[in-house]
Amino acid sequence: MALGPSYRVSYRRRREGKTDYQARRALVLSRIPRFIVRGSLGHMTVQIAEAQPNGDRMISSAHSRELIKTYGWQANCGNLPSAYLTGFLCGLKAEGKGIKKAILDIGLFSPTKGSRIFAALKGALDAGVEIPCAEEKLPSDKQISGQHIAEYAQRLSTNEQETYQKQFSQYLKEKLQPEQLPEHFSQTREKIKKSFKPPKEEEKKPEIKAKTKKPKAKPTKTKAKTMKPKTARRPRKKKTEEKKE
Repeated sequence: MALGPSYRVSYRRRREGKTDYQARRALVLSRIPRFIVRGSLGHMTVQIAEAQPNGDRMISSAHSRELIKTYGWQANCGNLPSAYLTGFLCGLKAEGKGIKKAILDIGLFSPTKGSRIFAALKGALDAGVEIPCAEEKLPSDKQISGQHIAEYAQRLSTNEQETYQKQFSQYLKEKLQPEQLPEHFSQTREKIKKSFKPPKEEEKKPEIKAKTKKPKAKPTKTKAKTMKPKTARRPRKKKTEEKKE
């Protein structure tokens, strides 16, 4: 441990390896909502938050458990396809709340090319949220759909059956063949997309109103003005001459 009067103890969350305050300060000063991606061995969490004086305000959030409970996801929740679907779900929620732009926040994770972090980022990009990122960091469509997992499972099923049963025990427990993962991925993605798609409004045909004859207004009786017959005016009498004296 460093000693001396110039030594300064770092913040608790930095000592615990939870927060990089220098990176967080730059993200907060951008005044753009943060696209936060966090992952564990078995699950993924994706959030979009906005910095406030009293703390972060969560705008939208998605967890990989939602894929199981709501959309029938049967595969592992810690792989690339589930990370993509979790980011896609969070992006659709954010788009529904008017969020069109965000900035990536990966915390203390290293930005490894093609990792789960960038798989979740690609899901948000496909959902319509604009997030700056180099395209070379994003995983390929083959990795996103789980095609590489299906090919690996197919090789194990033919050569090493015991390893196949051990590594894909969770898939087999959920009655999902790992070779069918790309098809299951596309079906789950369509379910998520349809759940946020507004129902089509039935096109209302313009109603043709039958022409109805308007009742004629009854003529109002007006009393005829009675004109008095003109009578000849009597000639005015001329002024009588002054009486003679």
